[in-house]
Amino acid sequence: MTKLTVLVVDDDQDIRDGIEIYLKNDGYDVVKASDGVEALEKLSQHEIHLIILDIMMPNMDGITATFKIRAERNIPIIMLSAKAEDTDKIHGLSIGADDYITKPFHPLELMARVKSQLRRYVELGTFQENAKVEGLELDIAGRQLLLDGEPIKLTPIEYKITELLLRNAGRVFSIREIYEMVWNEEAYNAENIVAVHIRKIREKIEADPKNPRYLKVVWGLGYKMEK
Repeated sequence: MTKLTVLVVDDDQDIRDGIEIYLKNDGYDVVKASDGVEALEKLSQHEIHLIILDIMMPNMDGITATFKIRAERNIPIIMLSAKAEDTDKIHGLSIGADDYITKPFHPLELMARVKSQLRRYVELGTFQENAKVEGLELDIAGRQLLLDGEPIKLTPIEYKITELLLRNAGRVFSIREIYEMVWNEEAYNAENIVAVHIRKIREKIEADPKNPRYLKVVWGLGYKMEK
C-alpha cells in the first residue's frame, strides 16, 4: 500500500517540526504548511490522507481553511487549538473537523488520534453490499451517500455515523454506543459531540431537519435511521 501522507498546518515551526518527527517515526510521509493559504496550495500539489490543522493562524485561520477544504474533500481533519472550552471544541467539529485536540498535548495522544482517523478513512468502503432505505443509499464502492440518486458530501465522521445507522436501520443506538463505535474510544461528555454531527447530517439529508424523515431521535434512548 502507498504510504499515507499527513499535512501538518501550524504557524509555529517548532510544533510543525515536532509533529513531523513523530509522524515519520510511525511511517507516515509529511507535508507542512504555516497557514491556511499554504495548506490549500499543498493540497493541490500532493495526495493528502489526513490534515492536522491549527485554528489560530495568520493569513487564513484553520476554520476558514476547513470550510474551503470541506467544499471539495472529505479528508479527515484533526484541529489543534490552545483553547480548552467546550464551545470551541463544538464549533470546530460543527464546521467540519473530525477530531480536536487541545494544546499542549501529549504527542502519543495525537498519534493515537491520527491512527484512528486514518484507519476509518482508509477502511471506508470495505463492505461489499450497499446499505439503503427508501431514497437513501450508501454507495460503498463510491464511498458516498446518495439521496434520491444524488451524492451528498459527508465528512468521514458523518459518513461513519450514517453507515452505522443505515446498516442497522430501525435499531436505536445510544449516544454512548454511537460515540464508542465511531470514534473507537470510551465515551466521555459525548452528548454534544454526537449531537453536532447528527445535526450536520440532518441538514444534508433531510428536506426538513426539524421534522426528519430519516435520522430520528428516540427521546431518552438515542438515535435511529428510520426504515
